[in-house]
Amino acid sequence: MSTDPAIAALVDAASAPYRAAGRFAWHFARGKLKSDPAFATLLACGVLQESRRILDLGCGQGLLASWLLAADAAYRAGRWPRDWPPAPAATEITGIEINPREVARARAALGERARFLHGDIRHVDYGPVDAIVMLDVLHYNDYASQQAILERARSALAPHGVLLLRVGDAAGGLGFTLSTLVDRLVALLRRRRPIRLACRPASAWRALLTSLGFAIETLPMRGGMAFANVLFVGRLP
Repeated sequence: MSTDPAIAALVDAASAPYRAAGRFAWHFARGKLKSDPAFATLLACGVLQESRRILDLGCGQGLLASWLLAADAAYRAGRWPRDWPPAPAATEITGIEINPREVARARAALGERARFLHGDIRHVDYGPVDAIVMLDVLHYNDYASQQAILERARSALAPHGVLLLRVGDAAGGLGFTLSTLVDRLVALLRRRRPIRLACRPASAWRALLTSLGFAIETLPMRGGMAFANVLFVGRLP
């Protein structure tokens, strides 16, 4: 990720609330926010700029919510990268996470500044919302569940709604192999059991999203550990 002082300050501000959730939560927040290019990308591209109700599926310990809250505060205070559009000004941020320990950390860090629900994204009610974010979560579900989740997301989104989806590109060679090894390790540590991943080439993801009525573009992720991941933006008419 960039060494821009404004971005470094954002990382500090977004990770600071996790001190209340324990040392692990704070160190994880700092490491993830500094190394994962998706967080800076979604601000630099302005993809969530007009979204007031944002839903984060598979939210983990709520890093996206903390990042957006820190971004809004920095923008209002004038501490903002000059070449970025205005920060998102969400009025409602909700995260859904299947791991209760992650939900507890999110709530301990952010309190009532965002809402975090413990549940399975295949079943929990989504909306209505203006934007849905899914970062590195769909491949933990089988192919039928992936389609069902995307169909539910499409139904929950308001007109002109936005879907921000990061997935692995199964045609991505060594980068994809490395990313799946990391994902399997993370799943083993969190769920205490091995898990099968259901992955697709980027072209197949694009075709699936298009079939559901989304107009698709790809956002470039620069710096950090992008592996063979692809960040799609799907927009509804």
